[in-house]
Amino acid sequence: MADRDRIKQEKSRWESEKKANSNDRHEKFLTTSSMEVNDLYGPDDLENVDYLRDIGFPGVYPYTRGIHPNMYRGKLWTMRQFAGFAGPKDTNERFQYLLTHGQTGLSTAVDLPTLMGYDSDHPMSHGEVGVCGVAVDTVRDMETIFDKIPLDKVSTSMTINSPAAMLLAMYLAVGEKQGVPKNKLRGTIQNDILKEYIAQKEYIFPPNPSMRIIMDMIEYCSKEVPLWNTISISGYHIREAGSTAVQELAFTLADGFAYVEAAIKAGMDVDDFAPRLSFFFNAHLDFFEEIAKYRAARRIWARHMRERYKAKNPRSWLMRFHTQTAGCSLTAQQPENNIIRTATEALGGVLGGTQSLHTNSMDETWALPSEKAAKIALRTQQVIAHETGVANTIDPLAGSYFVESLTNKMEEGAEEYFEQIKKLGGVISAIELGFFQREIARAAAQYQKEIDAKSRIIVGVNEYIEEDERVEIPILRIDPQVEKNQIAAIRKVKSERSESDALASLAALRESAGNGGNLMPKLLDCARNYVTLGEMVQVLREEFGEYAEAAMF
Repeated sequence: MADRDRIKQEKSRWESEKKANSNDRHEKFLTTSSMEVNDLYGPDDLENVDYLRDIGFPGVYPYTRGIHPNMYRGKLWTMRQFAGFAGPKDTNERFQYLLTHGQTGLSTAVDLPTLMGYDSDHPMSHGEVGVCGVAVDTVRDMETIFDKIPLDKVSTSMTINSPAAMLLAMYLAVGEKQGVPKNKLRGTIQNDILKEYIAQKEYIFPPNPSMRIIMDMIEYCSKEVPLWNTISISGYHIREAGSTAVQELAFTLADGFAYVEAAIKAGMDVDDFAPRLSFFFNAHLDFFEEIAKYRAARRIWARHMRERYKAKNPRSWLMRFHTQTAGCSLTAQQPENNIIRTATEALGGVLGGTQSLHTNSMDETWALPSEKAAKIALRTQQVIAHETGVANTIDPLAGSYFVESLTNKMEEGAEEYFEQIKKLGGVISAIELGFFQREIARAAAQYQKEIDAKSRIIVGVNEYIEEDERVEIPILRIDPQVEKNQIAAIRKVKSERSESDALASLAALRESAGNGGNLMPKLLDCARNYVTLGEMVQVLREEFGEYAEAAMF
């Protein structure tokens, strides 16, 4: 009898004995995404897996096991903490604090008015200035944020989407003032507008002009800022909106393919821009599901880039990604439990092969992180890196019957979604039809239903509840004076700048928007002349219009 037949026979016998002699705690066991989990996995779950084709070796196509041959044995992942709050000086001080405690990359959070393209003195900004991130109105703010931080030595990430081109222009202008050539600047700008329409809703312009701006950035940076990652294609916010892991995987990669297709249509060679595309994934609590998601993502991206888009440069096949632990998994109740949640999620990100990691702080359901909470979150990564031994070998879970089976299921589920999106006419058409929004809403409703029924336990929320609980952790509070200071700073910049130069650069930006020229050089001139973010965005609002999502029921 062949070994495989004998294994199946023995498994059948084991299942009969198990059924007769034991009872499971639940009728069904589910992943966080409500995917059913078998009681046991074995060789029969991997009958169609070809090791060299599907798993392979690290640093080798299809990169299931990681994009580098030696992974963390050569270099640990970049440890980032999302920072940015109040005014530019406050954020600079937090950056300096994190760098002195061992952080190796900076991630910049901006406030809601900046995300929406409004200056701090705009009526829409009142009460929100500096609250959920740092206020950035002019290049002078950017100068303060990165004061005494050498931009040729530190990698910087900026979480900004609709006004991404404006903030990148300001950053480039600061680099010029520091004497750092554009080809030495390293970092990432999120710049993923498609996921805004799908999940986060911080959009300004309609989809087509938004895509035009992104293509201008890709073209400009591929020539002028070659070390810069021009898009961080983000599944994080899709997951935070309530999607399943498979939806996060599928919708994120579909967005990535849409950017590739748009750049090719704009006349760019795929190998000129694809190596600088990067990704941003959520690290949720279901340990094995998340690891399988990352492994499937690398394999899918590599195959599509090589076979579908005919990329010839192996660097175009690589999926480089940043990971952030799941904000939506954190609870206001018993916030110290969030340290454990974050550690588990971070470990999943590392075992999944991330290149960069942000760990959320325990207090983030209450406010932006306090210094103590941010330091604990950073120390979490350092303990994983130096004390657990998980960085000593590469992809240690490869070959696990469960992990490989789950990786395959993730890939199959993503491919099914790709077919649905294709039938709807592509990503932008699917957005306009509300496809992504409805799929995420259904998944979120199912998850909440399971919590309400207690078929899914959230510690401290629907079980193990403490009556009369008091939160006894320090909470960061933003002084209302921050808004007054920012308004005064804008007025000061406007009084000191050359108004004629500012108006001339805005006129050149308007002309370029109308005639189809690349916007980046014009935006850089605006930044150099201390034009405000709001002034730049307003010109493009007038040229491109504003997007309003259709109501969906």
